[in-house]
Amino acid sequence: MITTADDRGFPAALAAAFAHPFDYADGDGVDFEPFDAFLSAEETTDWFRAWTGNAEASGDVFRVFGCDGTGGYAAFWLVRPGRDLAEQPVVFLGSEGETGVVARDLADFLWVLADGLGPREAAEARGTGAGSRPDARRTAVAERFAPGRGQPAAVLVARAGEEFPGLDDWVMGLCR
Repeated sequence: MITTADDRGFPAALAAAFAHPFDYADGDGVDFEPFDAFLSAEETTDWFRAWTGNAEASGDVFRVFGCDGTGGYAAFWLVRPGRDLAEQPVVFLGSEGETGVVARDLADFLWVLADGLGPREAAEARGTGAGSRPDARRTAVAERFAPGRGQPAAVLVARAGEEFPGLDDWVMGLCR
């Protein structure tokens, strides 16, 4: 079931993936800071309205779970009606208007993290194969919660972009 406004705790797999800090490595690592829980519905809508410049926009299609150092947000994008939160795609919405589909679902996102990419890095490296730095702790999480789904991040991110090509057009259509 999709997380409700009153239930902002992370699924166990996401919490496990975020149990250890990400290594920024002076700009050569992962620039990502997970939150302790999803942003509230109100915070999400306030952010999305400011981000799009559209006072009518609603953030109800996002469950924001972290940010990068510039203020870009990573979130589940609730575009699969009737599907569980873990089956929704993961997206990155950057502070300068960048958009990117990072993973088709939580299982793929765990493997993107295991390959050493954060949401921003995955969105930026889409299809290039750049940035692979396997993370043993996150690989163990991915193997535990998404066994048999392991693929290089470049493959997973490319598949996500192919399955959800309309994110940027949808967002830009809301911008004022």
